[in-house]
Amino acid sequence: MILLLGGTSELSAIAAALAEAGFAVLVSTATDEPLELAPHPNIERRSGRLDDSAMLALIAARSIRAIVDATHPYATAAHATADQAARQAGIPCIRFVREGGIGPQEGVHFAADHERAAALAFSFGRPVLLTTGANHLAPYARDATTTGLRLVARVLPRAESVEACHQAGIADENIVAARGPFSLEQNLQQIRRYGIGVLVTKDSGPAGGVEAKLEAARQEHCQVVVVARPAPPPQHSATTVEQLVRSVKAATESAPRDDATQRRGETENTRD
Repeated sequence: MILLLGGTSELSAIAAALAEAGFAVLVSTATDEPLELAPHPNIERRSGRLDDSAMLALIAARSIRAIVDATHPYATAAHATADQAARQAGIPCIRFVREGGIGPQEGVHFAADHERAAALAFSFGRPVLLTTGANHLAPYARDATTTGLRLVARVLPRAESVEACHQAGIADENIVAARGPFSLEQNLQQIRRYGIGVLVTKDSGPAGGVEAKLEAARQEHCQVVVVARPAPPPQHSATTVEQLVRSVKAATESAPRDDATQRRGETENTRD
């Protein structure tokens, strides 16, 4: 069985491709939010965050032969947990690296981390729209208070995300709780509504709606601050679903025959 750790919009396509290749797939997501998965007999789903020990226990209980890490490009803690569990269990871990690549362009500035991104964003003296989620609010909230500039945080519509905003001192009128990716028009509406002059984003790639953000910022003459991606793994990674399936096949040395295929074969043999 393949343990597929989810967190990107490509998750369903990856699960379907692995299942069609003959692998039994256990899709694991941190939350139990609705997820459209192909109705395939080789696909199961679980939810709930996994620390190192819980992931190791799951690997043992479900006879996991490889981990596919399709969590968000910026989910450094999730990547570390997957890598560590795979090493301890002696199984391969293959990361899906979503396409990104915001190149140098006018009005776009890069920062190595959130501390530097916050300082840069508020250096322009204009209201800031933060679109990087609820996990790194502190430096932005602090610099908003210091400068007296408005900070609008766009986060997922979950109670814990809104509460994180409240804990950071961000008032309800400056919280946009909605699920992306957002269209060009939606980005334009929010920029205009709040009088935004600076947009902070991650390089989440086309699937993450970055192109619509950049175009909206360009049309409204906003500065853009990009929090740089963590360095990708030097090996055992794939950038397309097709490449990922090939990598899993090579890593397990048994593709396309897997647990699910084996079970079907045993069932057929009992009928002979």
